[in-house]
Amino acid sequence: MSNTSSSSSNRVVVPEAKEAMDKFKMEIADELGVPLTNGYNGNLTSYQNGSVGGYMVKKMIEEQEKKRPGRFAVCIGFLFCFTMLELPYVHLTKLVFLMIFQYFMVLYTWTDLEQRVIFDRMLIPFAVIGLISIPLLDRVLTDHLMAAAVGGLVFLALAVLTKGGIGGGDIKLVAALGLWLGSDMLMTVVIAGIVLGGMAALIMLATGKRKKGDYFAYGPYFTISALLFTLL
Repeated sequence: MSNTSSSSSNRVVVPEAKEAMDKFKMEIADELGVPLTNGYNGNLTSYQNGSVGGYMVKKMIEEQEKKRPGRFAVCIGFLFCFTMLELPYVHLTKLVFLMIFQYFMVLYTWTDLEQRVIFDRMLIPFAVIGLISIPLLDRVLTDHLMAAAVGGLVFLALAVLTKGGIGGGDIKLVAALGLWLGSDMLMTVVIAGIVLGGMAALIMLATGKRKKGDYFAYGPYFTISALLFTLL
């Protein structure tokens, strides 16, 4: 029983992704001159290991930024044009923050779907701007801080209970969304995201694109839900 559980928890969810990441890691190590092997690497220093990991993240971000401009600009341009239609009815300050929010939602959706990760360097500015927006938009500070704290803690608990079924990026994303949306809207967005994500997961299972037990990113469905609510 315990052996079965152990082997299940250590199973590679997406073998192709692991192979690609291993190849990428070896390429980076070779570029940095670090003698990394596919086997035992206990002889390497913490600095050498850290430099490989850090440079991998840097390369991933750079690659994402190269891919983004064309498709990303079209999507953002469409959203901004649609939002500008509300200009006569919305205060300019609110409109500016709305566009910033939409920009980050598209950015996170794109990044999470393509790389299955939301980088801290993308989340921190979003959270800070969300915090700044609270007094400028005459919102209740305690409600938004509570939404961020409770949302983050609930998803942290779910991540522990599901043994990593929910990623750290999703936890931080929900907390940051709490700063922007407040408790009521955050709950609505999370529920809508779970429903959308559940439907997508069922479709992927039915079409064979995912297998039972595979990792599934809910982050994009939270951001898509939040984005849809800004357009309503």
